[in-house]
Amino acid sequence: MRVEVRGLTKTFGAVRAVDDLTFTVEPGSVTGFLGPNGAGKTTTMRMVLGLEQPDTGTATFDGVPYTALPAPVRTVGAVLETAFHPARSGRNHLRVYCRAAGLPLSRADDVLVQVGLSDAGGRRAGGYSLGMRQRLALATALLGDPAVLVLDEPANGLDPEGIQWLRGFIRHLAHDQGRTVLVSSHLLSEMEHTADRVVIVGAGRLVREGSIAELRSGAQGAGDVLVRSPEVARLTEVLQAAGLAVTPGDDGLVTVAGTTPATVGARAFQAGVELHELRAESSGLEALYFRLTAGQEQFAAATTDTTTQGATR
Repeated sequence: MRVEVRGLTKTFGAVRAVDDLTFTVEPGSVTGFLGPNGAGKTTTMRMVLGLEQPDTGTATFDGVPYTALPAPVRTVGAVLETAFHPARSGRNHLRVYCRAAGLPLSRADDVLVQVGLSDAGGRRAGGYSLGMRQRLALATALLGDPAVLVLDEPANGLDPEGIQWLRGFIRHLAHDQGRTVLVSSHLLSEMEHTADRVVIVGAGRLVREGSIAELRSGAQGAGDVLVRSPEVARLTEVLQAAGLAVTPGDDGLVTVAGTTPATVGARAFQAGVELHELRAESSGLEALYFRLTAGQEQFAAATTDTTTQGATR
């Protein structure tokens, strides 16, 4: 099931939290939703789920808005916040939702097994760790066996082992079961290993959408180049003479800033310098994120107005 966001705009007072935002979340893949605090991620998710009314624009599931879905719980599962009655067990919490949604009570035990909480299902949710609460929230989203999952910071509070489990679980839901997964996160290095595509927003607007490889190729034409040579002193001299910034490393490896492998290779060839390695330094998602969202911090500071009740996160 495809999720399509088209021209979404939402204003809170003088703050435009989301500004003409358009992107697509494809089935069978994990789409990371990234941006600074105040970029409009949570407001967008709330509009996608019918919890906020957009000023303009639409958000649909195979062309149908959430509020018009005939069986929304069986179509879309969401984790926007973790709220539980502290005296109620995890299993009973899930059973309450089953009754409200007309689902068999057996689904509570099914999803507890899925998220690895079967042994803790009889314990009070008030005694759960933050990571366990995140798993219980995910279990709640899975009760209706939905085709789409919308997850806001699901890794919050998880230890490294839990984060690794979540990565594999989310990718299993998308790749092996064909579900559509939209997940926001501030764990950029982890998202690089989890998401197939990313949607980066800033100041409520789309900054970039695509695979990480596409972002790497389009974010900046020139970057750092790593080059190794047995004639490192001569290579350094040639490159510096061409006005390039060279930083020496170990074992004949140098870093050349603000250029491309083609430029470095051409300079070395013209000077007759032997090269053993020549490659662009790979930019991780974190570096791309900060490069693409540079300057959005001022917007984040301007959107901390309590009248938005945290909706513009």
